[in-house]
Amino acid sequence: MTYLDHAATTSLRPEAAAAMMAALEHTGNPSSLHKAGRQSRRTVEMAREQIAVALKARPSEVLFTSGGTESDNQAIKGLHWERQAADPNRRLIISSEAEHHAVLDPIEWLVGSGQAEVYWLKLNRDGVVDLNDLATVLAERAREVSLISVMWANNETGVIQPISEIVKLAQPHKIPVHSDAVQAASCLEIDFAATGLAALSISGHKIGAPVGVGALLLQRAYKPVPVMHGGGQERNIRSGTIPAGLIAAFGAALQSTIADRDERNAENKKLRDVLVNQVQALIPGTVVTAANAERMPSVAHFTFEGCEGHTLLMLLDAAGVYCSSGSACTAGVHRPSHVLGAMGYSEAEALGALRVSFGRGSTTADVENLLAALPDAVEKARATAALSRVHRQA
Repeated sequence: MTYLDHAATTSLRPEAAAAMMAALEHTGNPSSLHKAGRQSRRTVEMAREQIAVALKARPSEVLFTSGGTESDNQAIKGLHWERQAADPNRRLIISSEAEHHAVLDPIEWLVGSGQAEVYWLKLNRDGVVDLNDLATVLAERAREVSLISVMWANNETGVIQPISEIVKLAQPHKIPVHSDAVQAASCLEIDFAATGLAALSISGHKIGAPVGVGALLLQRAYKPVPVMHGGGQERNIRSGTIPAGLIAAFGAALQSTIADRDERNAENKKLRDVLVNQVQALIPGTVVTAANAERMPSVAHFTFEGCEGHTLLMLLDAAGVYCSSGSACTAGVHRPSHVLGAMGYSEAEALGALRVSFGRGSTTADVENLLAALPDAVEKARATAALSRVHRQA
């Protein structure tokens, strides 16, 4: 098996598994006052401290959630509701159409239910937010803005956004900025305090923790309206029984991720660069997406002229090579990538997308296996697409 879909999910780190099993050996609700509960609470607070140190935040700014999607929803809905309650004129959310659906869909739900308006920032062909566009809309409508949400690194293309510059533009207007850093946390240095972000979302299973745990980093100055109500855990913002085992694994995984980040980035960048050069040499009509932008070292993204990504994926799957055409959250849905569409790609171009993402344990052999299978897979996928077009025209 050649697994090259680490941006979708990556393998459980041994440190995370050990921490989780150690926590699961003890029975106790972290909210209980007896000794067993206090022991579980210590486990949770140790992990909170680990995460705060790793991301340069205060422990009290780390709120545990079930993952990136919940963190994004809580940040966007909660901050918008908080800001609008203080000033009903603040109906405008600023974001980009290249965001993950965990950001797009909450915004569109707020808009569709009449609770908000949205301004979609312009992107260049490499998928980078147009800062001039942001400056213009802020100059014209800053008093209407409730928040800005722009992801740190794109889950499909790997493009890194200028988060610090976005925050600088927002600060004079006292507008909170949220960033989905679910992909960024695996390979980029995050200094929450230095960024000036109001909120930041991360997810455990992208960094070697189990699925089902994540965090929202939130400045103490903000008190977003809760999306879920209940026992008042996590600063009265995220109610629900706190899963000590998952949180222990999360803390251990992030600590381990930071420890080997530089070495892993260097190795993955070498693999990515070899792959990009070889694919361009072997397959005519290859376009390397966002080639001129700053990108995560672990992601290579291509479009192949005349090819349909879902066919290509199935052919690679048959060869034992596992990649993606985009976000796993929309897998099984045959439609062009909304990310590429936001970047100005046509539907035909966007349909021919392939994402290759490296992670801990990726090797030269993985690249060689992909290169051995890819040219034939692209040729067959192009032939299938051409035949399909003939049938549609008949």
